[in-house]
Formats: sequence, structure tokens, C-alpha cells
Amino acid sequence: MSRREPAAIGLRAHSGWAALVAVTVRAGTIEVAVRRRIEIADPAIPGSKQPYHEAEGLPVEKAARLLDRCERGAVRLAREAFGEVLDELAIQGRQPRACGLLMASGRPLPALGAILASHALIHTADGEHFRAALSRASEHFRLPLVRVREKEVLDRASAALGLEAAALERRIQEMGHGLGPPWTKDQKLATLAAWLAIASNPS
Repeated sequence: MSRREPAAIGLRAHSGWAALVAVTVRAGTIEVAVRRRIEIADPAIPGSKQPYHEAEGLPVEKAARLLDRCERGAVRLAREAFGEVLDELAIQGRQPRACGLLMASGRPLPALGAILASHALIHTADGEHFRAALSRASEHFRLPLVRVREKEVLDRASAALGLEAAALERRIQEMGHGLGPPWTKDQKLATLAAWLAIASNPS
């Protein structure tokens, strides 16, 4: 049996969903293997797309119970989505080696009571909620996780791949010509995260 091609997954999270791109790299050439939107907010839980917004105004203990329920739902959906993508890659003869997850640039969050008292922190916490679910899904499938701040991903990928940032941006842009839509900022950044992840885990 021939050796399966190495692959990596890249993710950019939003409120309740994430853009996912899986890539393979051969002889310096990158190819998109899977591209999709994955849903990671449980529709059975009211407010699950913005759980901290939903918890705003609740007593801390009640808010914590709601957030725990939303967390369990998000992790379950993220694992299911990962499983489907890994199955698709296996059918294609590809073996994922790592996962790249785009992160925000904010500081670590304070205790729940302080978060719920600040609307700005509530926005930040919602984002971290879904990135944490994606992180746990990656860990569940034993995929090494490369976390990278979104504003740093181009420079880090450029350094890891030995390509000038401008040239790397052009290559990512040109990939969309053959793929067709959607090829927005979501897919481009997720591709960079995946490419960085596979470069960081070559074997």
C-alpha cells in the first residue's frame, strides 16, 4: 500500500461556525483538498451562536451552567465536523499531520463575573469559546495544534516556508482562480494557517 500524502487543516472561527480548509503539499506545491464551513453552535440551545451575549445579565452560577451546556454542544459538533473531514481526507488517500488555528490578539480573559460585566469582553469571550471547541476537537483526534495570531500568520508562514510575504500572498490569491468561490479572507487565512501547520510538522 502506498504512503498517504501528508495534509493539514486550517481554521478561522466565527460566532457559531468556522471556515475550514485542508491542504496537501508536494514538492513545494500546495493543493486544497477540502474546503467547507462547519457549524459549531448547537441549534437546540437558544443563544448558542453568541453564548456570552446570551449569558449577559444572568447570575454568575446560572450563566456558568448555560455556558457549560453551550461548550459541550460546540465541542461535540466540532468533533463531528473534524471526523467527517478526516474521513474525506482518508478517502482521498491523505493523512492529516496537524491543525492550524487562527487566534485573536487579546489578552487572557478574567473570571466569568468580570467578563459578563464588560460588553467588550463578552465579544472576546464568544470568540474564544468557539476557538476552544475547535482546539479540543483537534486534540481529540491527536492532531498537533499550531495556534497563531491572525495578524501574525502571514509573517510566520513566510518565515516557515522561506517565501517572501508578498509572493506568498500572491500564491494564495492565485489558488482561488482555479477553485472558484468561496475564496474570501476566511479561506485564504485558513489556508495560510494549514500551510504553516504542515510546515511546522513535516513528519
